[in-house]
Amino acid sequence: MEKIIFSWSSGKDSAMALYEAKQSGKYAIDCLLTTVTEGYDRISMHGVRRELLEAQVESIGLPLEKIFISKKSSSDEYESKMREFLERKISEGVKAVAFGDIFLEDLKKYREDKLAQVNMKALFPIWKRDTTELAGKFIELGFKTIITCVDTKVLDKSFAGRLYDESFLKDLPKNIDPCGENGEFHSFCFNGQIFGTPIKFTIGDSVLRDNRFQYQDLIAPSRDG
Repeated sequence: MEKIIFSWSSGKDSAMALYEAKQSGKYAIDCLLTTVTEGYDRISMHGVRRELLEAQVESIGLPLEKIFISKKSSSDEYESKMREFLERKISEGVKAVAFGDIFLEDLKKYREDKLAQVNMKALFPIWKRDTTELAGKFIELGFKTIITCVDTKVLDKSFAGRLYDESFLKDLPKNIDPCGENGEFHSFCFNGQIFGTPIKFTIGDSVLRDNRFQYQDLIAPSRDG
């Protein structure tokens, strides 16, 4: 089997893509890779606490690699740290990275071009899948997900903190992609086919940042309780 890295955001598209990669039987997944913002100690863009990421990955049963970037990270900083990581993994026999992207051609090309620079390739297990059908299958398979971030320029802040279910999809405006592929919303997947046990959390505050992004905080249980 081909030895790969899986780019893990903690959300539903990552979960579905990982499920499909596992189902294919083609890949030996070396590790999950997540970008974490220093200072916030949260997954970049999704706003999920590192403790919940680690609980998630422990339930999945794969090693986790984290790349830490600064709060005001530039593309140069991100790309430099990513390249350093990938070059280390190449020396360990890894030749590809898998992503949960669905239809954004420019993002796909960016990933392919950057990986080509270090003689690696990009894999896209759910590429060009119809997002309405994909959303339906995700729910049908029993995955459980909560919305952690909403771009309030395109979607009402009330969608933050909601479960990603049939009711959520029904309430989405017609112009919003059901998988949020254009960045309309981000999520945290806490149960389903790829997990050994559900991820426990409680609901925290809902906060607007940068006068645009509505984040729903999720809090991991204390280790002593």
